[in-house]
Amino acid sequence: MANPANNRKMTEQEILAFFDDAINYEYIYVCYQPKINHVTGRMIGAEALMRMKHPVYGIQMPGDFIPIFEKNDLVFSADIFVCELVCKFLRKCIDMGLTPVPISVNMSRYDIYNHDYVEQVESIRKEFDIPVQYIHIEITESSAIGGMELMTDVLDKFHELGYKVEMDDFGSGYSSLNVLKDLDVDVIKLDMRFLTGDIGGRGGAIISSIVQMTKWLNTPVVAEGVETHEQADYMKSIGCNYIQGYLYSQPIPEEEFIEKLKILDHEPVAQSMDLVYSIQSGRFWDPQSIETLLFNNMVGPAVIFTYKKKEDRIEFVRVNDKYNKEIGMNLSAKEMLTFDLLSSLDENDKIVLKATLERAIRLGDEETCEVWRNICSKTCGDEKVLIRSNIRMIGRADDQYLFYAMVQNITADRRRYDILFDSEKKFRTASEQNNTYAWEYEISTKIMRPCFRCMRDLGLPAVVENYPEPVIESGLFPADYADMYRDWMRQLAEGVDNLEAVIPLTANRIPFIVRYTLEYDENGRPLKAYGSATLVIDNT
Repeated sequence: MANPANNRKMTEQEILAFFDDAINYEYIYVCYQPKINHVTGRMIGAEALMRMKHPVYGIQMPGDFIPIFEKNDLVFSADIFVCELVCKFLRKCIDMGLTPVPISVNMSRYDIYNHDYVEQVESIRKEFDIPVQYIHIEITESSAIGGMELMTDVLDKFHELGYKVEMDDFGSGYSSLNVLKDLDVDVIKLDMRFLTGDIGGRGGAIISSIVQMTKWLNTPVVAEGVETHEQADYMKSIGCNYIQGYLYSQPIPEEEFIEKLKILDHEPVAQSMDLVYSIQSGRFWDPQSIETLLFNNMVGPAVIFTYKKKEDRIEFVRVNDKYNKEIGMNLSAKEMLTFDLLSSLDENDKIVLKATLERAIRLGDEETCEVWRNICSKTCGDEKVLIRSNIRMIGRADDQYLFYAMVQNITADRRRYDILFDSEKKFRTASEQNNTYAWEYEISTKIMRPCFRCMRDLGLPAVVENYPEPVIESGLFPADYADMYRDWMRQLAEGVDNLEAVIPLTANRIPFIVRYTLEYDENGRPLKAYGSATLVIDNT
């Protein structure tokens, strides 16, 4: 085999002469680049990337050999071969007892011209008996230009068969919005070249707008080419949690990817259900505009209002039906439009709201506040409701400012919180009296974080890794209960909601009631478990 140090770029003639051997002897191979949820650290999928090595000339760069494949009508055979390698890999994972993640294979425009690409992919999938959810088809934005009708037909066929379709390099072409409008894709992959240089600059504004737009379409977004924590954290801040890039992993060979599958938890891609907080203001007044359609039907509870500083007055200009329902006082749209917002607030909440509006004016960004409103309706009488508003200025004229706000009635949540907070205070007092210890356990990382009393009384560190093994080794959990406790961790990982038993703890085997309660993530999978140990008091 070639020494990597002696790699040489092959000529076009050499590549063409080598092609058949590259297929027959698997000199064309696949590397896998994981896609990660930056919030949870779990893997949501991977992209299969074609690579090629020559026994003498070594590794060849994709940018050197793929254009030659395309020019000489060989890319279809190469892509089909990659699909076969991916299905073979998935079958290997399944046979090993590993749960795979969806792998996306790239489809070029050459695959759909004069070829039965869909039928070939489906035939290979069936041959290896791979569930369809583990194969995603990845197209590029540029591949759709000039062949939209044919591309649409191919995507329809894939969807009928149950495949998910991802659009790669979105934003890198010249007609992104038209492509997005006309093609029914399930996942959008953003070209992170927008974020080269200053993250907060024009590129960041464009990326943020695209992410918000895809939320209208309820389409998940993957940021591709993420190399730094700064980029990943920025994407998370604008609502894009899924990333692919060198920050987490470069494209890696099959065996190395299998090891990642073994150690990383997996999770499905969740549909984006966040709401959009900023829309162009100028077209809200056109009843036929897309902005009006979105405002009335496709966003959550929303209101447009003016703030006249000199008159110290807020007037509602427009509300949608969801806004009235969210307030929950059976007020009509007419009643809501004549509602005097400032007079419904006490003095402290007036200060909070106006300070929020001033920040939105000064910073030109979305601002959030929570204020109690006193509302009176003929149906419900007088009621005090707590409203959270996400506010953005969308226009101004002299001292009059136009704002757009998304609102949420959080009255019930606050009251539950107050009850919980009161209970928490009582619990803290009681726990000090009743010798109760508490801790938090992260399911995927096996990290335990004990309370202060655990650290003070039991000598535990602030973070316990590979829980529960270090605690068992310390003697805190007796050896004869170790396997039972390990089985508890397994049950929590499988989704058992509650666990409880009396366990003798410490070398003195003092009996404690040990309890666990499970918390789930956005996809309904076990995320954290909260444990407690309360001393059993013998009253006999």
